[in-house]
Amino acid sequence: MNNTHPRASGGFGAIAAIFVLVVLASLAAAIVRLGQSTQTGSAQDILGARAWATARAGTEWGLYQALKGSWTTCSGASQTLDLTADTGMRVTVSCTSNLYNEGENTGGTAQTLRLYTVNAVACNSTSCPDNAHAMQPGYIERRRQVQATQ
Repeated sequence: MNNTHPRASGGFGAIAAIFVLVVLASLAAAIVRLGQSTQTGSAQDILGARAWATARAGTEWGLYQALKGSWTTCSGASQTLDLTADTGMRVTVSCTSNLYNEGENTGGTAQTLRLYTVNAVACNSTSCPDNAHAMQPGYIERRRQVQATQ
């Protein structure tokens, strides 16, 4: 007996099933990766907000010190505040000041004012700014500068 019917192709279903599994595995890997990057970004945002709050606290502290007279000349004065217990950050506060004459008063002489410039650099390292750690993942640094006259 001679069989004149062609043989049925087998294995097409197995190839389709493997293709679907590969596509689903790739989709799952992409979702996991997206979730990890979202979580990392959120953590960086929170650390950035803490660093900004620490820098702000540093400038306010520096202005207080300068205006109350602790840093009378404020020439290159610098101090590092350890706020790791509250914010997980340290802040280096520096201050400079200059005298300048502003306008004239009724007697024809200029009024002399002192301009204070307070800089604060907050970061999550042992010293701020930390150039050695600046390019490493997880390092956060924020700078803030304020000026006041007296």
